[in-house]
Amino acid sequence: MDRDDASRPLAERLLIGLALIVALAGLAGGAWWLLTQTSVGTLVRDSSPNWTPDGDVIFTSATDGKGDIYLTDKAGSHRRSLVATAGDDDGAALSLDGSKLAYHTDIDGNYEIYTAQADGLAPKRVTHDPAIDQLPAWSRDGTQIVFMSNRGGKMFDIYRMKADGSNVERLTTGKSNGFPEYSPDGGQLVLQIERDVFIMSLSTKGLRQVTGSPTNGQHPTWSPTGHQLAFVSSRNGRREIFTSLVDGTDAKPLVTMPTGDAIDPRWSRDGRFIAFVHVPDGVDSDQDGKAQRVVYVVEKDSGRLQRISR
Repeated sequence: MDRDDASRPLAERLLIGLALIVALAGLAGGAWWLLTQTSVGTLVRDSSPNWTPDGDVIFTSATDGKGDIYLTDKAGSHRRSLVATAGDDDGAALSLDGSKLAYHTDIDGNYEIYTAQADGLAPKRVTHDPAIDQLPAWSRDGTQIVFMSNRGGKMFDIYRMKADGSNVERLTTGKSNGFPEYSPDGGQLVLQIERDVFIMSLSTKGLRQVTGSPTNGQHPTWSPTGHQLAFVSSRNGRREIFTSLVDGTDAKPLVTMPTGDAIDPRWSRDGRFIAFVHVPDGVDSDQDGKAQRVVYVVEKDSGRLQRISR
């Protein structure tokens, strides 16, 4: 303490000390955010997170200008390549038993659905249509795949097929439909229609609306118990990850990033974690080739974040 500090009144010195503590705490928080948010000298472009039965994370990395599919643990270490073709590989999903991989790629000139072994070997093209086929999701027993496609016109719809690509069935028509995922009991789909979340009965094809403007919902994913959903909503003015009961009640934010938006959640098989993508304000995960996209995992109960992207 210098002479000027010693001459200050005690109350004033206490206020200065308190201000320093607050400032240091702010710097520490800022430093934590900087360490978790940035990758020095590298534009990270990771997206489309999903889970293995063992709790590892599958995701797409496009740092080389096109997407390749990788596997890593929840700490983001031990990263290895699963699919790396000359095309843009994305939208990977593993079957419930972890034995089969599905993804989309434009290696044939337009986006088609492929399946492969869990390690990415023995790839097989299972859709053959000049339209865009994307974002496959497995049925509970691994015999069927749902996906989104614009083969019926300009808008995307949801289709279902056998895992070998046969018996293709159109499930929706009209508006814009996407991001399908099977319910844990296998009898329903959760999907996005326009900017809201819906649930479809696969036996009747009937739809039940879960969210409604202005409390909108996008990119839905089902909890393993079937009791909850996670989705993206901009109801508070920015895109955040919300959870709710399957009827849309008890909706509450789970992830709000200090800057930018949280999108594309996927619930882990054990229900403890949700993987998602952080993007700058106003950026969609697949529409800006120059924007940073970072994959995170959030622990549902504690809210603790772990950055996956490196």
